[in-house]
Amino acid sequence: MSDLGVIKYRSGGATVKFMQHFYNMTFLERYTTPMGENLLTFLWSLSVSMYPLGGFFGSLLVAPLVNKLGRKGTLLFNNIFSIIPALMMGVSELAKSYEIIILARFIVGICAGLSSNVVPMYLGELSPKNLRGAIGIIPQLFITIGILSAQVLGIRNILGNSTGWTLMLGITGIPALVELFLLPFFPESPRYTLIQRGDEKTARKALQSLRGREDVSEELEEMRLEEQSERVEGRLSVLSLLSQRSLRWQLVSVIVMNMGQQLSGVNAIYYYADSIYATAGVVENDIQYVTVGTGAVNVFMTIAAVFVVEASGRRLLLLSGFGICCGACALLTAALIFQESVTWMPYVSITCVILYITGHAIGPSPIPYVVTTEMFRQSARPAAFMMAGSVHWLSNFTVGLLFPFMERGLGSLSFILFSFICLATFVYIWLAVPETKSKTFLEICQMFAERNGVEIELGDGDEPLKKSKENLQEMEKVTSF
Repeated sequence: MSDLGVIKYRSGGATVKFMQHFYNMTFLERYTTPMGENLLTFLWSLSVSMYPLGGFFGSLLVAPLVNKLGRKGTLLFNNIFSIIPALMMGVSELAKSYEIIILARFIVGICAGLSSNVVPMYLGELSPKNLRGAIGIIPQLFITIGILSAQVLGIRNILGNSTGWTLMLGITGIPALVELFLLPFFPESPRYTLIQRGDEKTARKALQSLRGREDVSEELEEMRLEEQSERVEGRLSVLSLLSQRSLRWQLVSVIVMNMGQQLSGVNAIYYYADSIYATAGVVENDIQYVTVGTGAVNVFMTIAAVFVVEASGRRLLLLSGFGICCGACALLTAALIFQESVTWMPYVSITCVILYITGHAIGPSPIPYVVTTEMFRQSARPAAFMMAGSVHWLSNFTVGLLFPFMERGLGSLSFILFSFICLATFVYIWLAVPETKSKTFLEICQMFAERNGVEIELGDGDEPLKKSKENLQEMEKVTSF
């Protein structure tokens, strides 16, 4: 999953400077006059905003594509939106066209919008319930590894220079090529194959391959019960998802968590980080290495989340993460206000940045994707991810668009707004989001049915779902791979 947008925020300022210089020189060669500062700012803002805008449109494609092509088929198709823009950006300097970069940013945004939703959905449906949280965090782990790789490659002595920046943009297509060659050897989601395609033989074979054992009858039985409970509803669109009383609390929870994830100020922290390091006395050339260090913290804490999510649960990690981010933003506001009058205060600011990254990595970054997979049944999951992804990318776009103006008008007080958003999200999760670890999709569905004031019936109109899944209570087996 390539995440080029974060590269621009988080790989250090060197690459940005060389790209802006390319924009200026290209304009000068075309029109024999230097590019005005306002035009350069506009074109650069357009380049940055095209990525989340593409992500939004990619999210709108999630439901139709995963229902038509399947989860695996959608991911294979999506590689087009990574390989082509990587080639475009790689040749942009030779073509002397910054328009190619802007267009490529939009296309690779589509790739990110699709992959950021379909990968968690695919892995969540492949996973046994006792490992679903840990496996669901793996996509976010690889995103953090990608960010760290971009930060390392963005060092001036590697690719963050006048000759290497186009290569840095071009190599983002390599992960897509790897996926294109390897993913065909993996099975389609068994839940999609059985519930939506009605192909039990292929679903059984896929489960046997994934679990490493012949007897997968219990999981197949749970899927059949889910299929029966959904038979009346059929496949849900976004409009029908919004009108379903039985999905009301799930939908609100997913929207709140995705808004909280992006509006909590994570991109603003990275945007502001370089100036914080400089104020603390870090030499300009060494700031890039400090940035790599924060990227390593991000990776380390995401790895920690993988190992603790099944023991601690999703809810605790979300509450801890948003709580840490809330405190870090509030303390950072105070530190920035007093940094000129108190000599040691800039070091407090650096500590706040590291604390914030730690908090975001253990909860707000990875867990919303896991919970979105778990809160919805098969018929509603594509539309739910489409809705969650749209909120995610629109919030990302909003922060990217508004934060420079907030920073100019409010200065350090900008972060107190992010602190309040983290606090509001924390309170909502505390009051409304239940624990979902080690539960089947049916059990989670029944838990929310009680909150929504409805009763889930099987498709044939027989007994309530609660009674029909009594034979599934012994499914807590450790799964071998």
